[in-house]
Amino acid sequence: MSALTCGFIGLGLIGGSIAKALRLRLPDTKLIAYDINSASLALAQEEKVIDRICTSIDESFGGCDYIFLCAPVSHNAENLHTLKNVLSPDTILTDVGSVKTGIHWQIEELQLQKQFIGGHPMAGSERFGYQNAKAALLENAYYILTPSEEVSSEKVTAYQALVEAIGAIPLVLSYKEHDYVTAAISHLPHVIAASLVNVVKSCDSKDGVMKMIAAGGFKDITRIASSSPEMWQQICLTNADNITKLLRTYIQYLEVITGYIDDHKKETLYSFFDTARDYRESFISAPSGPIKAEYVFTVDIADKPGAIAAIASLLAMHGVSIKNIGINHNRELAEGALRIEFYEQDTLAKAVEVMTEHGYKIHTR
Repeated sequence: MSALTCGFIGLGLIGGSIAKALRLRLPDTKLIAYDINSASLALAQEEKVIDRICTSIDESFGGCDYIFLCAPVSHNAENLHTLKNVLSPDTILTDVGSVKTGIHWQIEELQLQKQFIGGHPMAGSERFGYQNAKAALLENAYYILTPSEEVSSEKVTAYQALVEAIGAIPLVLSYKEHDYVTAAISHLPHVIAASLVNVVKSCDSKDGVMKMIAAGGFKDITRIASSSPEMWQQICLTNADNITKLLRTYIQYLEVITGYIDDHKKETLYSFFDTARDYRESFISAPSGPIKAEYVFTVDIADKPGAIAAIASLLAMHGVSIKNIGINHNRELAEGALRIEFYEQDTLAKAVEVMTEHGYKIHTR
């Protein structure tokens, strides 16, 4: 792939992560960026991620092979109008928003269909801003492309190659299908997580017992409720039809399970949870799925200085590489005080063997 010039309008978490991935994997790429947050631009230049800071959307963007629209969705219309005056007809114009209908309509109004390919990296974090951006955020993540009907197949193929080059997995969908799919697997979960947190907040006692002991499953299922309120407000407003349609379906499921519990339907309850477990497990086992298998065990350790270091040293002595290590502060969902994650199944098996031989009690589920 020949050296490219890529422009970024907005350099937050996603834009910054794409820029960092380009710098890491395609180091000859020239990167320019405009953002209303001058501190983000200064940091990106200091880190040598971007080559040039733009103080406005000006002629500098005219020579770009790709322009990534990464500002908040509410700014797209204004930015596109400004950009149209300097845009080269050869430029591939794209965005990173998680809702596609609105941007496609704006592109049609401005008659930019021949060079627009919507983009949505299916990656993110509960944290936001350029300071939390990282190239690894995109690794093995699905990157959905929603080409306009008039864009050439050559441009789509080129964009797919770029996505693969930065370590992501391209998937082409129509913008309407994209918005329905992401409403189900991304937008609805955020609404549910925020609702669950607010339920607990409203039901908690004055001394905050629920908040105090909230851990394990509650923290896992509500982690995404820490995401940007502004972003999720905009997503709910721009993908309202799909979200409310799926939300009503979800409410129907809640009413059904409420009836099962009220009526003490033992076998039906078991089937309800068993079906969900089997389907969820199929996500993990799918070789190209976004939810990857984890190679993890937990281990009981004594509460004394050096206990964690002793385990890390023991595994290192046997050539076992640890991917991640952390303390279980709550035993709600997992036994063992220390959680250790490995890169692959063979490494996990060797670690279990080593630890067991040295008298440690291992829990693999």
